[in-house]
Amino acid sequence: MSKQYLTAHTVDNAHITDIFALAATQKSILSASGSSSIHVHGTTTPSFSLTQTISAAHSLGCHHLCTSGNGKVAASSGHSEIPKGAVKDASIWAVALNENGQFLATTTRDGRVIVWDVVDKGSPKIIREYETSTGSSGSFGMCVDLSGNGKFTASGHQNGTVYIFNNDSGRLVHALTGLTKAIRTVSFSPGSTRLAAAGDAAVIALYDMQHGEHVANLTGHSAWVTSVDWNDSGEFLLSGAMDGKAKVWSIERKVCVATHSETDKPVWAVKWLPKTGRNEFFCTAGANRSLSFYREATGA
Repeated sequence: MSKQYLTAHTVDNAHITDIFALAATQKSILSASGSSSIHVHGTTTPSFSLTQTISAAHSLGCHHLCTSGNGKVAASSGHSEIPKGAVKDASIWAVALNENGQFLATTTRDGRVIVWDVVDKGSPKIIREYETSTGSSGSFGMCVDLSGNGKFTASGHQNGTVYIFNNDSGRLVHALTGLTKAIRTVSFSPGSTRLAAAGDAAVIALYDMQHGEHVANLTGHSAWVTSVDWNDSGEFLLSGAMDGKAKVWSIERKVCVATHSETDKPVWAVKWLPKTGRNEFFCTAGANRSLSFYREATGA
């Protein structure tokens, strides 16, 4: 059984360069690009109007963006001088926040994974720092995610390994293999029972978090998978790839149930919008510099 999604709206030329990252709150979608501004579009009206522009967040562009699960905290990483009061580590690459926005996880180019308490009084405070080095240097940490409660950190690396750390104990829980090429995106399911990981192998790997077992591969993209995101119930996974396609996958059946390919340019980011009514919405963005919104068809 397939699912049908209809194009709800497209914001053409939403940024002047490629859009690399998306993040969502209950009432808005945030987008970041190679320009120095983060844009905020409202998602409660059919026009998805631009409501705010956050200027000079990164003077040379932003490549990662995230929000806490409750939508109260946002974080970004990019190329720029480090603003006063920001997390001060110039090697930081990817970022992720937990549900209440207390903890921020970051990866670095030299393979470290760092967890910060960002609501502690004063400056952000490092609470865990993990080394993934197996030799003289670690493998580039290309992506990261935090479990909703902040207990676990997942990081994906250029060498194709996914690491799971327990932030309470400070120990490595799992070193997950199964994908031999660079990992560009990792995402915990709601409840953190599963982890999705994908990248240059053009395959989405699903792992069971209790035992670290590789339980399935989702295949169908023909190029690097750049972004994955779980829907609110954990029943479906959304993916975007360099092949210009966005796909919706049934986790129970392990099959693709919807594909959208309105562009032949890379899709850099995909994001479900928090479900507020009967039908689900998701957003895609990438090298076409537009935001495309899709709505689940009534009765689908």
